[in-house]
Amino acid sequence: MPVPSPLTFELFDFLSDLQRNNRREWFAEQKQRYIEEVLNPSVELCSRLQEPLRKVSSHLRVKPAAHRGSVMRIYRDTRFTRDKSPFKTNVGISIRHLAADDIHAPGLYLHLEPRNCFIGCGCWKPDRISLSMIRDSIVNRSTAWKRTVNEIQKKTDYILSGEKLKRGPRDLPKDHPLIEDLKRTDFILIENIPEQALVDSDPVPFLIDRFTAARPWMRFLCQAMHLKY
Repeated sequence: MPVPSPLTFELFDFLSDLQRNNRREWFAEQKQRYIEEVLNPSVELCSRLQEPLRKVSSHLRVKPAAHRGSVMRIYRDTRFTRDKSPFKTNVGISIRHLAADDIHAPGLYLHLEPRNCFIGCGCWKPDRISLSMIRDSIVNRSTAWKRTVNEIQKKTDYILSGEKLKRGPRDLPKDHPLIEDLKRTDFILIENIPEQALVDSDPVPFLIDRFTAARPWMRFLCQAMHLKY
């Protein structure tokens, strides 16, 4: 008998309602609904991922907790933005590397949002030192880098995504054969996934399969930063 998913379409219905009612007063009235339909199912998914994730890498951690766990806070930091909407209208699940408990280190990410679900793998806005280490590794291990990118592009549905510099790094020649990759300030893979794949049955086997497919990418980035994977 198929194992039911902890996620339901009610999660996406709540997020759709939140998109239309992004106000503290509305959320306060709907707080219990958020806990039952969104937060608790997301924490349960994290719990189910714990053991299977070891097969992907023993150096990743998913923490099933309602607070300070892998499920990211729904409250937005509005201090430095014009958009003062108090709540995120998505669920983010961050799976981090044991050696670097930081959102900018190599890790995995699951984004749940109505009509916009995706998996992310890699480094989002790595700090200056980490970015330099990745670029140095691309330059010094160019064959391994090209093999990694080729394997991802040919064997998976991931696409290379993230921000780039308009010009290349100052310390590298503008005509470097890998200049487009060296312009990157994010090193992430993105694969869009349908809501149906997350709610029809237990999504853990599907997610583990997708995380496993990104292993060459994650391994290259971790090696560049002197981390095990």
